[in-house]
Amino acid sequence: MKDDGKNWKNARDGRHDSPASHSAHPIFPPRGDYQTLLSYQKAEVVYDLTFRFAHKYLGKGDRTVDQMIQSARSSKQNILEGSKAALTSKETEIKLTNVGRASLEELLADYRDYLRVRDHAIWDKDSKEAQFVRRLGRKTPYTYELYREFVETRPPEVLANIAICRIHQANYLIDQQLRHLEKDFLNQGGLRERMFKARLAHRNQPPKP
Repeated sequence: MKDDGKNWKNARDGRHDSPASHSAHPIFPPRGDYQTLLSYQKAEVVYDLTFRFAHKYLGKGDRTVDQMIQSARSSKQNILEGSKAALTSKETEIKLTNVGRASLEELLADYRDYLRVRDHAIWDKDSKEAQFVRRLGRKTPYTYELYREFVETRPPEVLANIAICRIHQANYLIDQQLRHLEKDFLNQGGLRERMFKARLAHRNQPPKP
């Protein structure tokens, strides 16, 4: 996948809760609409898969049910909150996006544990199964409906491997997103720096005749 900074942005699937706000003011960059982030879309599907997987294949009272669902939810919610925080704090956006990334790592470990302790194989990244799931992940609109049939008809070890493939792709996109955010922060600074630059630019304007 080409790392050109565009893979995680501007992928609309027809869902609109609220439009992105755009400000011409130099202090405030445009606020990102989280639903256009590919990283959020992938994390949302991981949550939908995990919710069904955990309730269907893990026993009632098993603490792993809540842990897996919470990790999946934490990932998408932190990406969402980070995007919303972007208006006033690039630092907060980076921090929350990192939390979302870490939550996916926890979930990934849980899926691997599920397969390992039951003596099920984890698909090699170059296996035909993993390649099929990656191709499926390129379809648009990207929603849980792409996987509904698999969830309803395939055994749990297949679903766990599908989830692992989806988590890897989500992590890849989040990593791209974080590199972009960190670059922006280095180039533009945080809110206080932007406010200082704006005040300085205002003071340096020539007086109007």
